[in-house]
Amino acid sequence: MNASSSPGHVVVIGAGIVGLSTAWQLQRDGWQVTVIDREQPGAGASGGNGAQLSYSYVQPLADPSIWRQLPKLLLADDSPLKFRLQMDPHQWSWGMRFLAACRTGVSRDTTARLLALAAESRQAFEAMLAQEELSCDFSTTGKLVVYPDAASFDSARRQLDLQRALGGQAQAALSPSQCVDVEPALAHYAQRFAGGIHTPSECAADCLKVCLGLYERLKARGVRFELNRQVTRLLKRGDRVVAAVTDAGEMAADAFVLAAGTSSARLGRALGLDVPVYPLKGYSVTLPVGDTPGQAPKVSVTDIARKVVFARLGDRLRVAGMAELVGENRQVTAERIDSLLATTRDVFPQVDTSADAAPWAGLRPATPTGLPLVGRVADAPVNLMLNAGHGALGFTLAFGSAARLARELRRPA
Repeated sequence: MNASSSPGHVVVIGAGIVGLSTAWQLQRDGWQVTVIDREQPGAGASGGNGAQLSYSYVQPLADPSIWRQLPKLLLADDSPLKFRLQMDPHQWSWGMRFLAACRTGVSRDTTARLLALAAESRQAFEAMLAQEELSCDFSTTGKLVVYPDAASFDSARRQLDLQRALGGQAQAALSPSQCVDVEPALAHYAQRFAGGIHTPSECAADCLKVCLGLYERLKARGVRFELNRQVTRLLKRGDRVVAAVTDAGEMAADAFVLAAGTSSARLGRALGLDVPVYPLKGYSVTLPVGDTPGQAPKVSVTDIARKVVFARLGDRLRVAGMAELVGENRQVTAERIDSLLATTRDVFPQVDTSADAAPWAGLRPATPTGLPLVGRVADAPVNLMLNAGHGALGFTLAFGSAARLARELRRPA
């Protein structure tokens, strides 16, 4: 495709929040769009994620502090971050790159780039919400990140200073009592943490509801969905992909977007591409809550020590956490769900955890540095774009990534 040509037919592989936001943007740009997914919209990592839109808190997992935590990550059964080494060259390669990225300079550069993408994504997401009027339990009640001890709180304040210097949203370092002023439901827990970082501008929403709403809007506008279809490979001729080969036949198009989450690595490798995306397994529960003051948080809360997030979704509370490098395993582990429920009782004891908790596990597609792969990559076919590797920030970064990819697709290769 050249700069003067009109948009043609584009196939988007993946119907999670990243793929659907890409389809939404490309359809608006005039492309004929087909979306292919092996499951239903939002059924993968988008379905039960942490629900927080963390535009200002984007510190990558690849951080220098990982080095001192490494023995626990490798050996402790109760660690919220868990590595389980397997006979998998892709896991080993990803892990070595991840450790190499755990350096101050890399973390700083990644933070700057993520903040810029997050700011663009906030603008694009809120514009989409205004246009589409999706019902998704969207809220703008802010976010508190609480830290267990003085050392971790000091590190958080340094990160706050860095993000402030890089143009991040207004944030404040608060004492435990000030945190309780912001979120009274933390009163019971205030003696257990050293302080918190408050970002009043942060948001939350139900990502699955966004996915399903976009699906309905796009389908009504003529976007074709091929669901429950497994893409087995991309067929290449010369320097172009000519078709996505599925278990139901071939789908030809002018351009292709690989937004298939953790499957992006497999499909890329079949073309000889280096796509360093590996699954970080996470878990969530979703609990019913009432309007009793102080029972459940209204503000989104992240407990850094436990690597658990709490986000209010209307009359529900989403509790999500953990990061396990255990390969393509989406089994819901009872011990992890029990851990999330125990954490909820500990932090917010007035929340009833005896109700159906809708236990969920999903695979967050992560790159070693934490930066997603957006656009063309080295040695890729000229009409193939990637939009993958967003890790735990997929919901946060989806619409900014879609906007960037759409701009690049307009430019000649």
